[in-house]
Amino acid sequence: MIAIEDSEISLIRPSVVTIRTAKPRDLPALNEMVALLAAHHGDAAIATPEQLERDLFGKVPWITALVAETGDGLIGYAILVPLYRAQEGKRGMDLHHLFVRDGHRGHGIGQHLVNRARETARNAGCDYLSVSAATGNIQAHRFYQHMDFTPRPVTGMRYMQALA
Repeated sequence: MIAIEDSEISLIRPSVVTIRTAKPRDLPALNEMVALLAAHHGDAAIATPEQLERDLFGKVPWITALVAETGDGLIGYAILVPLYRAQEGKRGMDLHHLFVRDGHRGHGIGQHLVNRARETARNAGCDYLSVSAATGNIQAHRFYQHMDFTPRPVTGMRYMQALA
């Protein structure tokens, strides 16, 4: 019989992650992550914590934010925006932002945020959840297809007019 000695090897245990609806105390970290996502896409984030507070917790909340939290703080978020297809009478939600901090990607956090986004949309009476990704963002395309989103080509032009 071969004797095996016990060793003091300890494996790193992943942090417990909670996915929940954002609260006012999350605004500074949420605003920081919005800026990190904008920078990742080569954009500048000009939104303020006050604007985020207005849109999440104001008299008429405009968006919903979900956050991924560990004991060390927020490590990711998703922002949902309502949609409507008048010709079909269908409600939807757009998964407008999905972000997981560096060092936490590849561990299923994004999948958990998408799953909670689906649940949030269903609970709001939505028939669908949509998401978009830049044409060259192949990694995002693969992720969303893995999450059972169906690609839909965009047709036509989208126009915008400033109201101020």
